[in-house]
Amino acid sequence: MDTGGRNIFYWNPMHVHEDAINKINTDRWYIHTAHSEKEALELLEKHEYRVGLAHLDTNNPQQIKQLENILIRSRAEWVALLTRRELLDNDLCRNTILNGFYDYHTLPTRPKILLNTLGHAYGMSTLKNRLSEEITVSSDEDEMVGVSPVMRVHFANIRKLARVDAPVLINGESGTGKELSALAIHERSERSNSPFVAVNCGALPEKLIQTELFGHEKGAFTGAHQRKIGKIEAATGGTLFLDEIGDLPLEQQTSLLRFLQEKTIERVGGTSSLHIDVRVIAATHVDLEQAVQAGRFREDLYYRLNVVNLYVPPLRERVDDIEVLAKYFFKKFHNEAGNGVNGFSQHALQALNDYPWPGNVREMINKVRRAMLMCEGRLISAADLGLERRGPCRRIQRLDDARNNAEVDTIIAGLKQCRNNVSLAAKNLGVSRVTLYRLMEKHSISL
Repeated sequence: MDTGGRNIFYWNPMHVHEDAINKINTDRWYIHTAHSEKEALELLEKHEYRVGLAHLDTNNPQQIKQLENILIRSRAEWVALLTRRELLDNDLCRNTILNGFYDYHTLPTRPKILLNTLGHAYGMSTLKNRLSEEITVSSDEDEMVGVSPVMRVHFANIRKLARVDAPVLINGESGTGKELSALAIHERSERSNSPFVAVNCGALPEKLIQTELFGHEKGAFTGAHQRKIGKIEAATGGTLFLDEIGDLPLEQQTSLLRFLQEKTIERVGGTSSLHIDVRVIAATHVDLEQAVQAGRFREDLYYRLNVVNLYVPPLRERVDDIEVLAKYFFKKFHNEAGNGVNGFSQHALQALNDYPWPGNVREMINKVRRAMLMCEGRLISAADLGLERRGPCRRIQRLDDARNNAEVDTIIAGLKQCRNNVSLAAKNLGVSRVTLYRLMEKHSISL
């Protein structure tokens, strides 16, 4: 692939104002112009551009989509050229510029100012390429994010539970954030200055559960060369979080019940009881009531744990949070990618919204991080997220949205067929000229 030198990629599907751009086609810069999506993709395949120019003189959704496809396949720093400043008032154009462009200029261009912008864009692109291998990230995933009504209720419940000291049973699917919810309760409680100890009951080997929870004395069994403090004792004064409590074997359920009743433990091999002051929060993704009925979980332990219940909603019930979370994790792990990726394409955001998220927030974190690392352009595509052609959408399209989309497609096709002759297009569409203008204004369709 040609590295392009000081080549500038120029996307101009409308064949307008090219003379103004040709004025900067000098020994310093070489303009490569594409008038169609096909030409653009061929040029991007042949050259690795550091700087891109894109001509915007319409808010036609189809043209914006073509531009996004080009941005996805490019790692250049892009500058937008606008024929009319009013385009900044259009949500679609404004979001495209914010997500995909380094800067913008309104036409007619002032060559000196534009050349300065191109020089800055080239410098930024070069700097990013040099630093991309040096950038590392060190961050943890210890925050809960949400603006949806169900999450507002969830946050309010966390604050309520933090004010009391009763056992809590957290229910929710895998990946919804049950441990984060438990940690949030702990951090807002009077025990916040003491330890938060998390135990995944489903990950402990059955033969080691007793010693992991309760500890052991030196010489308690072969290999016990010194005393070991168990997880329960380590959480003294703080909070013990028992994740996947439904996977705890019945024998260990009995020992845990005894501790909850008496607030004392005995280390394995020990002869004395230790009083432990700890708050217990348990979590499960299985239905414990059904497990009790099936004889897999002790009923008395269930009622000891389920003094207060907290439900963590799955991501599919948090529709308003999907884009918020995706952009939050993009910002959180931005330095990890180190490849100049600038955000999500509109198609990618739609794919995120349409996906059912069986793995919930944990799955989203994985998909966003992978997409940021694998993305080769400025905008993350649905394919980068692994969400291209995933089958049926998560939600059935609302009738109002379907009607609006059908109107837009029909109007654009009618205008295109009549070469933007509004009177003729209105006649063919069976509406008055005034009605067609009103519909074009409603859907932000420009000629």
